[in-house]
Amino acid sequence: MDFQWVAIALGDVAWISLAFVLGFGSRLIGLPPLVGFLATGFVLNYLGITSGEMLQKLADLGITLLLFAVGLKLNLKMLLRPQVWAVTSIHIGLVIAIFGMGIFSLALVGLPLFTGLDFKMALMLAFALSFSSTVFVVKALEEKGEMKALHGRIAIGILVMQDLAAVVFLAASTGELPSPWALLLFLLIPMRPLFHLLLQRTGHGELLILYGLVLALGGAELFELGGVKDDLGALIMGLLISTHPKAAEMSKTMLGFKDLFLVGFFLSIGMTGQLSLEALMIGLLLVPFVLFKSVLFYALMTRFKLRARTSLLATLNLSNYSEFGLIVAAIGVSNGWIDAEWLVVIAIALSLSFVIAARLSSRDDTIYSSYRLFWLKFQRKERLPGQDA
Repeated sequence: MDFQWVAIALGDVAWISLAFVLGFGSRLIGLPPLVGFLATGFVLNYLGITSGEMLQKLADLGITLLLFAVGLKLNLKMLLRPQVWAVTSIHIGLVIAIFGMGIFSLALVGLPLFTGLDFKMALMLAFALSFSSTVFVVKALEEKGEMKALHGRIAIGILVMQDLAAVVFLAASTGELPSPWALLLFLLIPMRPLFHLLLQRTGHGELLILYGLVLALGGAELFELGGVKDDLGALIMGLLISTHPKAAEMSKTMLGFKDLFLVGFFLSIGMTGQLSLEALMIGLLLVPFVLFKSVLFYALMTRFKLRARTSLLATLNLSNYSEFGLIVAAIGVSNGWIDAEWLVVIAIALSLSFVIAARLSSRDDTIYSSYRLFWLKFQRKERLPGQDA
């Protein structure tokens, strides 16, 4: 008998059990379980336990399936609305400019960890902090059944635009162009009727789940072979079948698998590096600035003629930092641009922003109704067709 596998299995049981206990505890105090999963990662990190191969594979699968699920529910017409692409573009630009100048000012003052950052690196960190979390928002909207609500579709559209900006950054930062073979990926578009036909004939059982996995993982693999970000492939494959009547059924059927694999992702966030007092203090310092992002989101949405309630509910869901911030920071670390401790800083800010966003999201209707007259002051008189006052 191979006793090495026994040791691995016992280790996996340990972190799975701890994730359940802390996730269940979070649920009991009114927070989403993902906050407990993040805490589990920090506890394991403190105990000196590093993320193993199994955990990393779970994390990768979770993100791939999440983006596939986003693609299944994506509406291209929504992305073309100025309330999505214009709000996202202006928001990212303003956050980068304001956060970048603030971070560079702290570097000039000589604040620990900021020392040595030039203006370009300050802008890169600001870019990392400009995103909102796709993982958090999708899960929050799914739990409340608001994916198809206007504020839910607006929030998802903004997240997709942010994700596309992150993909462009990832490609530019490596200095590598996609392979010439990437042009063959356009052949997936005329193959769409075939994907729809297979989906129609898979039935409603285990074949539907397997077909979803084939599309998600196969799309990710094809894009990676073409030198394009693999997760984008999962999103595109979901988009290609999103108009099929069974797309919603596939999304619901795969929900459990996606949530299970995402546990690995949340644990891996807390295990990104050694926790220090300095990193903790700077991470705490960044948390209040997520409210600046929220104010900016609400102001832009109302300026683009979304009504106050829609703008507020979308804003409250987007009031967090993103896992893509860790990816951007990891690129900076791997290239020697910034200190590895910045990964811990962003992980702390990300985790605490999830706690804030969970509270805001769970009370969104109360927050609106209690201060309705205040929110309406910012609403433009002209509204989108079909919207209520």
